[in-house]
Amino acid sequence: MNYGICNLSIVPLRSEASDKSEMISQVLYGELFTIIDENKKWSFIRLEDDQYEGWIDNKQFALLSEIEFTDLNRLPKKYSSNLVDIITAETEELIPITIGTNIAPSHFLKHQFAGDYLSSFSKNAIIGTALNYLNSPYLWGGKTPFGIDCSGFSQMVYKMSGIQIKRDASLQATQGEVLSFIEESEPGDLAFFDNEEGHITHVGIIMENNQIIHAHGKVRIDHLDHSGIFNSDTNTHTHKLRVIKRIA
Repeated sequence: MNYGICNLSIVPLRSEASDKSEMISQVLYGELFTIIDENKKWSFIRLEDDQYEGWIDNKQFALLSEIEFTDLNRLPKKYSSNLVDIITAETEELIPITIGTNIAPSHFLKHQFAGDYLSSFSKNAIIGTALNYLNSPYLWGGKTPFGIDCSGFSQMVYKMSGIQIKRDASLQATQGEVLSFIEESEPGDLAFFDNEEGHITHVGIIMENNQIIHAHGKVRIDHLDHSGIFNSDTNTHTHKLRVIKRIA
């Protein structure tokens, strides 16, 4: 079995082994993964944190031995807390990183990080962390302030609060405890929404005063009621509420 680490800031994870293929997620600096299959140009990987799978360009990561992978995986997480920060390579070249990047393995890559980071976590930090992403543009498969999708947003915010959840909204909806009513919810709980076929396609983070922060066009704050999300800009309901979950 082969292993790898992302040594670049933001790398696309694709559904097929092609630059033209759909980006289904992103691999951020410091993320570890197992290589399941490979060819001359591409590797099919499974990310260690959330077990998500996809294809990554062989030029966009560094190989690890099993011992190195195990040792790095044991390191306590340290997540960069500024929207954008810089890591310095041995050559003094600069590598930009974004909020939520795990900089714990930087020493292994012989990189230096002098910015702010989180090393202790609390669910109480979820809303404050979520607000850092406000107005980030929607991007299918995105996980950064420069482009993020609804489940990437909830996953990154939860991760920076010390809670690992799955990647897609439909997968996240299988986790946690079901709440019967909006009135039972607390800031930081997740609300899930379905389409006409009944498939869960959207997720947002519940705030105080029946508000919700979610990625829809951009990361925005809207009103949540028993029907779903009410967009004050268009005066319409944009998403139909399916279930509310409390995770951790």
